[in-house]
Amino acid sequence: MSNARKTGPLGLTIKPAEPAEPAKPGDSARVQNLQTSASPTGLDLLSALSAAGETGYHWDFTSDQIIWADNAEELLEVDGKNCLVSGASFHQMIDADFANEHFEAIRTVAQADDGKGVPYSIQYKFRPNGRRNSSVLWIEDHGRTFEGQLGKPAYARGIIRVINQRYQEEQRLRHLSRHDELTGHLNRIALTEVVSEALEELKRERGIGAFIMVAVNNLSHVNDLYGFDIGDEMIQIVGQRLRSGLRDGDAIGRYSSNKFGLLLRQSGPDQLEFITKRFHDSIQDSVLESTAGALAASICQGYVLLPEQASTVPEILSRSLEALDRAKASPGNPIVMHQPDEKRTSRRQQNIEMADRIVRALNEHRMLLALQPIVSAGSRKPAYYEALLRMREPDGTITPAGAFIEIAEQLDLVRLIDNRVLDLCVKLLKGAPNLKLSLNVSGETASDPEWLNALRGLTNGNRQLTERMMVEITETSAIRDVDESINFVKSLKKLGCRMAIDDFGSGYSSFRNLRLLDFDMVKLDGSFIKDLPTNREDQILVHALIDLARNFSMETVAEWVTDEATAKLVEDAGINFMQGFYLGEPKLVDFEKRAQPTKQAS
Repeated sequence: MSNARKTGPLGLTIKPAEPAEPAKPGDSARVQNLQTSASPTGLDLLSALSAAGETGYHWDFTSDQIIWADNAEELLEVDGKNCLVSGASFHQMIDADFANEHFEAIRTVAQADDGKGVPYSIQYKFRPNGRRNSSVLWIEDHGRTFEGQLGKPAYARGIIRVINQRYQEEQRLRHLSRHDELTGHLNRIALTEVVSEALEELKRERGIGAFIMVAVNNLSHVNDLYGFDIGDEMIQIVGQRLRSGLRDGDAIGRYSSNKFGLLLRQSGPDQLEFITKRFHDSIQDSVLESTAGALAASICQGYVLLPEQASTVPEILSRSLEALDRAKASPGNPIVMHQPDEKRTSRRQQNIEMADRIVRALNEHRMLLALQPIVSAGSRKPAYYEALLRMREPDGTITPAGAFIEIAEQLDLVRLIDNRVLDLCVKLLKGAPNLKLSLNVSGETASDPEWLNALRGLTNGNRQLTERMMVEITETSAIRDVDESINFVKSLKKLGCRMAIDDFGSGYSSFRNLRLLDFDMVKLDGSFIKDLPTNREDQILVHALIDLARNFSMETVAEWVTDEATAKLVEDAGINFMQGFYLGEPKLVDFEKRAQPTKQAS
């Protein structure tokens, strides 16, 4: 290379070292500085580098001499530039764990230089006072390596930045990505990864291990009585005590707010009986000292043997949770091992199959409506039709909602179903100007603003549609969150809809809630109606409920009216409307014949 000055990174001008005369360690006079030139705008590049916590260098591989910008000594906190004079001396200040990585990144080039140099970027630990000193800087080093005439790396130009603060933050975030912030134990994701690795190892080595799910039973009570800060303290103390009972190679993670997962790599059934009892005693036989005073914690445990009782991570988690549920339900036996349950397995398979049928029926538009009349007392003429959900199977058979709606609620599919019912009902109302419909919505939908938005969109503010709609929610759903239900009722009535509380009497709602909810109609639970002619207690209760609703200016409906005797009794009690198979069975809607009820549905 010539000795002419060349422009380096960020406008730095450098004077390359002379290859024929390597620098001598300790000869400070031989250290050539990487100088900066002012830009046309007068920008002081060295000051800019320093302000950014950076310095620049030129490293000649032939002589091994490094030329630095003037701020290198201060930035790297070295005592004199003699220790920076060559690659060899600089290498000695790189932590031993990173030294080879640094050399390989810069001096070994895996790709050809296209004339612009080959980029490199590396982070490493730098020890400005030597490897035996505890002083440490974290360095980010990036630049380009350039080929010489023989096609080999000849020199490198780079920028070094001190990243102590950023590195610490990166380490903190990396730790948090795998650890629970409150307890310091593994988080749920990292726990499942460790369990997966251990499971494969146990399979490979034909070993026996275990996974224990531990729940703190009374966390919610402590949160209510003392506040969440004290609840957090209790979780921390319980986690510490569980951790102290583990052996080397075992692992603990926080699975959820009140649950810990414990992985035991080598533990047979006999050992587990002793280990789980030790965990139990360590928590429940002594108080937990918190800032609020002494606390008592109660735990239960459910565990599964690996890989004998569970061969995949999902099986491990689900089966340990099942065992934990059994332990919770049995106060006298707070430690339960998983036991196969053929009935439960069969039921789950049926649920999986039903969920698939529901999703397919939604996608293929096989969710249908069947209309059942709600008749006026006395005249027995239809005043409303209740829109009941049905599912047409691929073979043409019809499945009633009772066979699948509970599973849909458990799997959070009910919102999709409610939206489909709403869509079908609005379509019916648009096609039949004199039709009045009552439709049911789930408790989940009653708290979903998107359903209200869908109603607004489908009706487009047309009150001729909404005023012919009665929306029913069950009493149980309504009292789950009274304030939310009040807002839901108000929103619908503002749009023009009427509101009915379904299955009234089953949820033991207070009279105050009934008044606050401001329903237009009360549908008496069918369990009070079906035996009315022979049950004197039901007769008294029905009279009382009808009187109560009348005092609140609410109309009433008697469901499950199955014969003339029942119909006569509720009419004499002052009921407004009646519904049941005796008065009219549900009939499927044929949309191609403009909303006329057709084929009878079960």
